[in-house]
Amino acid sequence: MTTEQLLLSIDPLDLKFTLELNKSISTSFQLINKTDNHVAFKVKTTNPRKYTVKPNSGIVLPRSRSNVTVTMQPQMELPPDMQCKDKFLVQSVIVDPGSTPKDINPDMFNKPGGNDVEECKLKVIYVSPPRKPSPVPEDSEEGTSPTASDTDLQEHSEPQDNSVKARDLILRLMEERDSILRQNAKLNRDLELLRHGRHERRTGVRLLYILLVGLAGVRDDLNTF
Repeated sequence: MTTEQLLLSIDPLDLKFTLELNKSISTSFQLINKTDNHVAFKVKTTNPRKYTVKPNSGIVLPRSRSNVTVTMQPQMELPPDMQCKDKFLVQSVIVDPGSTPKDINPDMFNKPGGNDVEECKLKVIYVSPPRKPSPVPEDSEEGTSPTASDTDLQEHSEPQDNSVKARDLILRLMEERDSILRQNAKLNRDLELLRHGRHERRTGVRLLYILLVGLAGVRDDLNTF
């Protein structure tokens, strides 16, 4: 029986679950009523302990749709072949106008009871989890444009480079200042020594002059005798 012959069109017909370990995974499908009838539905599965279905039964009003969510319980390990044999069955039957979900009972979907029940099977498909991005190699090929992370690193490194340069400049200026101060102190010491040497030479000249004058006076005294 094709989808067009059903009271309810189902979209999609495959329930895809992207597997992740130790995590509940949900997917959904829609029940579309393209008729002028009130249609009751019931969802069954071959593995009820593994899945929860909300709602698992209900009524779709004429020319409307209903959403059904299927949740798979957390799995401890991935299947080796990523194949799943679980299936779902959607049963639908026409009900009287004004019927509510509380009026739905299992006998309504009992074919041997003479009810005109339509059925559609849904397959379960496992999808491999997305691969984690591989780490960026340290040595990238020449000519490749930098990634966004590389650009961020470059932008963050520029202020650091500037601060290092400024610190080196300050240290160099301080060293030059200390060198100038040392040279200035040495010049001051040399100047003091020079001044002291001149004073000693002047004192020696004066003493020599006085001595010569004294000797000359003694010689004159001797001559007078």
